[in-house]
Amino acid sequence: MRAAVIGSGAWGTAFAKVLGDAGSEVTMRARREPVAAEIRDQHGNEGSLPGVRLSKRVTATTDLAEAVDGAELIAIAVPSQTLRGNLADWAPFFPKDATVISLMKGIELGTLKRMSEVIMETAGVAPERMVVVSGPNLAPEIAADQPTATVVACTDEDRARQVQHALATPYFRPYTSDDVLGCELGGAVKNVIALAYGMATAIGLGDNTKASLITRGLAETSRLGVALGADPLTFAGLAGLGDLVASCSSRLSRNRTFGEHLGRGESLEQAQAATRQTAEGVKSCLSIRDLARAHGVEMPIVEQVERVCHEGVDPRVAVKLLMTREMKPE
Repeated sequence: MRAAVIGSGAWGTAFAKVLGDAGSEVTMRARREPVAAEIRDQHGNEGSLPGVRLSKRVTATTDLAEAVDGAELIAIAVPSQTLRGNLADWAPFFPKDATVISLMKGIELGTLKRMSEVIMETAGVAPERMVVVSGPNLAPEIAADQPTATVVACTDEDRARQVQHALATPYFRPYTSDDVLGCELGGAVKNVIALAYGMATAIGLGDNTKASLITRGLAETSRLGVALGADPLTFAGLAGLGDLVASCSSRLSRNRTFGEHLGRGESLEQAQAATRQTAEGVKSCLSIRDLARAHGVEMPIVEQVERVCHEGVDPRVAVKLLMTREMKPE
């Protein structure tokens, strides 16, 4: 199968590796020529995944039209808030029947749309051609061939299975789902909860606190998902609980790491400078908060993360506010 991956960060590179290892011919689109040349000539991307070797079936270019030419699968792995602006330029080059795969986990600011909705709206992709991949997808572990599982979600069951087979390797096991909404929502909200987990870790709070954050964070995600029409069982699976646990507990998680910097009293700018990575939850906490309010759903952890990130509230004060909320049934 001919595949293209737009984006040469850690997750885009790891996903290209999976596709190549599963037998596809893959062309990555990188923004910078030195990165594209390294992938082409040295079969690696040291800036994003140090020490990882890519299959010779994986190559790269900075030319978007060249990357997607003849592609049956087009995977997009770019920062979520940049997607709409870029798609206007990219969409004319997409083959008409290509399956488009969203690897992004966020909710667009302002429109409150999921990434698949942005792609369908901006690039004119029909729902049956739109696929979402979500789950515990820590790129360095996948690139190191450590066993993991993920979810391939699409409203078209046959297309989901096609992508499933295109990704199946001895170390990467995809499962299929038709709950695109639930899978995307789980992936977006877990970033915000992972920020809270990182803050709690930096403050020195214990395992009881952190277990409570994961559990109540999952409850918030499920409440919003059900209000929007998602299958509640999705949040008990890989795209819900699985992704949430990995993002909270792993030191490879950029959102958890960013949250630790905030928990140590650093500003957003200082945390960004220290991590040098995109923590999607920092911006998504705003759009997820607004989405929850629009549907009358209480998401107190999301609310407090937004206050820490964008209103300068001390994380310790945020914890106190969470603990003194009105008592309600579990």
